[in-house]
Amino acid sequence: MKINLIIVGFALLSCFSVSSDHSESDSVSKPDYALAIHGGAGVITRSNLSAAEEKNYRQTLDQALGIGEEILSEGGSALEAVTAICVFMEDSPLFNAGKGSVFTHEGTNEMDASIMDGRDLNAGAVGGIHLIKNPILAAKAVLEKSEHVMLTGKGAEDFAALHDIETVENEYFYTERRWQALQKLKSEGSQKVQLDHDDRKHGTVGAVALDRSGNLAAATSTGGMTNKRYNRLGDSPIIGAGTYADNSTCAVSSTGHGEYFIRLAIAHDISSQMEHGGKTLKEAGDHTIHQKLKKMGGTGGIISVDKEGNIHMPFNTEGMYRGIAIPGSRKVMIYKDE
Repeated sequence: MKINLIIVGFALLSCFSVSSDHSESDSVSKPDYALAIHGGAGVITRSNLSAAEEKNYRQTLDQALGIGEEILSEGGSALEAVTAICVFMEDSPLFNAGKGSVFTHEGTNEMDASIMDGRDLNAGAVGGIHLIKNPILAAKAVLEKSEHVMLTGKGAEDFAALHDIETVENEYFYTERRWQALQKLKSEGSQKVQLDHDDRKHGTVGAVALDRSGNLAAATSTGGMTNKRYNRLGDSPIIGAGTYADNSTCAVSSTGHGEYFIRLAIAHDISSQMEHGGKTLKEAGDHTIHQKLKKMGGTGGIISVDKEGNIHMPFNTEGMYRGIAIPGSRKVMIYKDE
């Protein structure tokens, strides 16, 4: 019996093919569930990440996968899984979301998040919030308890408070590395910003999942850009750009230079190519990230899963913190050649 289980595990692991810029599940049969996560894409190489840092990221990504897998393996919904994963990653100072969010030009933290349910295309998003501990929970409250899709600023915080979403003092989000990154940029010139995808140690977080019932969901959360001004919003809170999920096609979460992802409606574009162009998840993702995004000069990547449980994670940067899981197999990756 033990030998048979080992054989099954290796068979499932072999479903994941690895190339220079993505990992993909290409299962012969549909898995009971499928899950992918990311913690940001950018200039992430072995030469600029210490052994201790790499170990920390790999362990944290694996923990995040474990949280999602536990929910999905027990019959929980894709929506529950992506929410729980994002909460966990928001609570980690490693990533540019929640606790690890970057600082604005004014020295505050301004966070965005969105979530989408592939069953009915219902979605919720929040932008420009300062005091909500877990922005993804506020986005989920908008999805479940509001007639709207996106709430921003004080209105979003008032709505979250009405529904007992935990708030914290702004000091909660302080991390020394993030603060020093702001001081460095301000000393170099107040108009400069640090894009998510350029910061090798931190990044937007996201998760996509297919559950046992065949439902898809996606979620994304971020602290945006270091030194950003004027209440700038990126793609993360925008449905169709940073997040999209449709049971008839796929679920997508984006990470990278948000302005380009907004202009190309990256997440929805991948779904649309599948729905109207007959492309596979891989074909659609590669075309969008390696051709359309690259042609415009944008950098970043996406994680995606389709209705058959195939996973694809194309990116056009040096690395992307990412992980994948199906029953019997789990894998965490950082570098381009994994």
